[in-house]
Amino acid sequence: MTESKRKGIYLLPNLLTTAGLFSGFFAVVSSMNGRFEAAAVAVFVAMIFDGLDGRVARITNTQSDFGAEYDSMADMVSFGMAPALVAYNWGLSDLGKLGWFAAFIYVAGAALRLARFNTQVGIADKRFFQGLASPAAAAVVSGFVWLGVEYDINGNDIGLIVALITGLSGLLMVSNFKYNSFKEVNWNGKVPFVALLVILLVFIIVATEPALVLFIVFALYALAGPINTFRTVDKVTLSDVVGDQVEDADFVSRVSTEETEETSAKSEGADDIKEQKDEKTSN
Repeated sequence: MTESKRKGIYLLPNLLTTAGLFSGFFAVVSSMNGRFEAAAVAVFVAMIFDGLDGRVARITNTQSDFGAEYDSMADMVSFGMAPALVAYNWGLSDLGKLGWFAAFIYVAGAALRLARFNTQVGIADKRFFQGLASPAAAAVVSGFVWLGVEYDINGNDIGLIVALITGLSGLLMVSNFKYNSFKEVNWNGKVPFVALLVILLVFIIVATEPALVLFIVFALYALAGPINTFRTVDKVTLSDVVGDQVEDADFVSRVSTEETEETSAKSEGADDIKEQKDEKTSN
């Protein structure tokens, strides 16, 4: 029983991850066929599956290392490659090298963001994300494409704006700006009845203009990180914007060992001096 459980994989959470991966792949194929609205919507559908797979795994106690790695690979496709290619096919292709460079910045930012997140599991503060999360960045880029299609805007006519939004979204992912993760919210607690009415109102607003509302919401969320950083930090340094804030575990261990050895050496030296003084006193 133990042997078979060790060799198998959990079906339900990985099935949801596969659905998210398929949505990202579908977004890429749809953009290649010129169906940009369907491509943008598919990225948002992938976000839903991405939010479900982890929660389902925790609820059903089916977390696994395989599931975590598979989820990371699926996120790279759905929130890394897919939004960049959708944006490129819609409004960056006519810019030449500038267009694919902006798309590559986004892809590289998503890859680095996911790699950093995986190495900081259990270390970073769960209340905040370090840098813009890749699903939120994908929502900004895909939401802008969806909004453009909704208002009959030709992406190539605003190629520079598309490049700016795509490139900035990629850079925000590798920044040190703090974004609220909303993980401290107690979803199991009781709320006033009026809260249900507010949620229904939000659904109605989103349903009337989904492209516009979703883009505005995620664009404001993307801007919240830099704004909060500049408001809360007295003197903004380079490490507040980009760079390593969480020290490497090996480095911390090495420094701690060196500090311990140095303290021990100083203590031994002080003991030797004290013994010499005691000997002189006795003589």
